[in-house]
Amino acid sequence: MNDSTFNSAEYFQKIYARPVILEAKQLSQVFKHGKTERTVLNQLDLKIHKREFICVIGPSGCGKSTLSRVIAGLDPYHSGEILVDGEAITGPSPERGMVFQGYTLFPWKTVKENVMFGPRMKGASQMTAEAHAREWINIIGLDKYENQYPHQLSGGMKQRVAIARALVNEPKILLMDEPFGALDPHTRQKMQKHLMDLWQNIDITIIFVTHDMDEAILLADRIVALKANPGEIKEIIEVDLPRPRSLDLMTTPAFQHLRARVDQLVHAQEDELDPSLQDLPKIPRMTQVSTDK
Repeated sequence: MNDSTFNSAEYFQKIYARPVILEAKQLSQVFKHGKTERTVLNQLDLKIHKREFICVIGPSGCGKSTLSRVIAGLDPYHSGEILVDGEAITGPSPERGMVFQGYTLFPWKTVKENVMFGPRMKGASQMTAEAHAREWINIIGLDKYENQYPHQLSGGMKQRVAIARALVNEPKILLMDEPFGALDPHTRQKMQKHLMDLWQNIDITIIFVTHDMDEAILLADRIVALKANPGEIKEIIEVDLPRPRSLDLMTTPAFQHLRARVDQLVHAQEDELDPSLQDLPKIPRMTQVSTDK
């Protein structure tokens, strides 16, 4: 699919015709500290369709990570409903894989043993688990490193192993919370492309939390923009850019137009939350710098 053949209306019509895989109904999350309460998520209504790539973006404290943890089943929620295929989420499940920013690999296990962990916990035999692990290790291009330990791998390699460890369980939904945030820019771009390739070739829905606007626009079908205090959906943006996408797309007028729109949504509130950012003082020169050679 390229610019000349991409039909945005048709693309999203096909997405909305697919079954709803995840639905939040009036979802709220409240944190209590002594006698005080803070509403982090406030009555969120959201429908995500099968095989969508959703990015969640917003200012610090808007509840992005809280939402991903609730969907993962790691945290109970205060009120409302959160459903996968019509069934309420009551705790963690292999049908919802998760990849965090931190490298959550077992340091005492090799690459292969880390990826085998999920199938073994589900009762697969050693032979079956090893076969499934090898399949995914090959897909992420780390077959030469299957006997290496995490401390012997680069940051990008570790995240590829974390992705393989999540996908080997064949989840319906892959939750990713700032997964590339700790990577250098070059590795981050490589991982973005690798993730897009994976998503386009396997049957999975991805919910990707990021604070990076360019990353969100590059990856997503739709961007869920949250506002803070309390965390609410401010807008859901359809990313009407052709697929498959490459990094070259970032220099196009269409991409820049979307970026300006997302920037206004996200950063307008950051200025409201911290007005001092709008009027930062000019720093006086404290020491005369000599120009003598």
